[in-house]
Amino acid sequence: MENRKKLKLAAIIEGPGWNFVGWQHPDIPADSSENIDFYIQQAKLAEAAKFDTLFLIDVSHVGPGNIPHYLSMFEGVSVMSALSMHTKKIGLSATVSTSYADPYSVARQILSLDKISKGRASLNAITSNPGGMVNFSRGHLGKKDQHPMQKEFLEILLGLWDTYEDDAFIRDKKSGVYLNPRKMHTIDYRGKYFSVDGPLNISRSVQGRPVLYTAGMSATLFDHATSYTDGVFTHGNTLQEMVGMADEVRRRLVEKDRKPEDFVVAVSQNPIVGRTEQEAFEKYLELLRFTPQNSLPRPQFIGSAEKVADLVQQWHAQGAMDMLILRQDHPHGLKDFIELVVPILQERGIFRTEYESDTLRGNLELPKPGFREIYPAGHTKVAAT
Repeated sequence: MENRKKLKLAAIIEGPGWNFVGWQHPDIPADSSENIDFYIQQAKLAEAAKFDTLFLIDVSHVGPGNIPHYLSMFEGVSVMSALSMHTKKIGLSATVSTSYADPYSVARQILSLDKISKGRASLNAITSNPGGMVNFSRGHLGKKDQHPMQKEFLEILLGLWDTYEDDAFIRDKKSGVYLNPRKMHTIDYRGKYFSVDGPLNISRSVQGRPVLYTAGMSATLFDHATSYTDGVFTHGNTLQEMVGMADEVRRRLVEKDRKPEDFVVAVSQNPIVGRTEQEAFEKYLELLRFTPQNSLPRPQFIGSAEKVADLVQQWHAQGAMDMLILRQDHPHGLKDFIELVVPILQERGIFRTEYESDTLRGNLELPKPGFREIYPAGHTKVAAT
């Protein structure tokens, strides 16, 4: 693909990885999923390497069969608010389930995080296991409700985040005028699952709106992503599979009169990197020793720093991803990638050496949306009420 933006990088930092055994490794705190010092350490490491954003998954429906550290883990917005006090430039992305949460509360939480961090917040709004709905007084709903509920949730978020026009708050002490009331708007939303009047009681973001993502690989989720969000998190087993999915996302964007370059296709991987091929595979074998029946899948990005850098460059150049989201299965996975692979990507001109902006949108090279500029309408503005 020609005219590609530089690669974007994100780090998942919620604990020892998407596996059952990472917490047993001697080099990681067993309580890392609820250890704020661990989160701060990981956040500072990623920001020093000029990563675009930190990222937290969320699990609200647990049981004995879950990945162990999911049984006791922090809530994402709380963690990101804490990390905003220890970082300056890196983005802060929390995950919230549209199957469980209330859109008004989430709109306020994420926009508050955005204000606290001075324009660095983002939300990954996902659907979740319907079994957890009973914990949120939604036991009467099922799987068939998840996608239409998410659609309503996303529409409400976009409306509430544009409660106020950019210059609504005057705050003139001499005249005593605090707000121009004509620039405060309700949404008066009535749906099957949610009814929200608005307004939201927090001013518009310095980046227009917090960056909004969703995650998944289904046709419906791709439709929601390309209609309402700034990006989609997905996963593929091969380069060819990911190129196909990314092409489908970009095709849908064009159909909706959106520019593919103003959208982020993100892929999660768990690189295991060594100074040599042998060192990388020794790290993988370390993890296998903790794994029953050696069941930990081999990472797609494993090997020497040069080999992993080549793979990252290939996936980016062929359009499989705009952003690589790193999750670490090995305790040193993030540190190894930063120390060994990032310098190679920087030398090749694929990844930045300094932040370009103070906001997450700026660093992701995403445009600032105008007031009430709603994606499904092909970037036309809906009337404010």
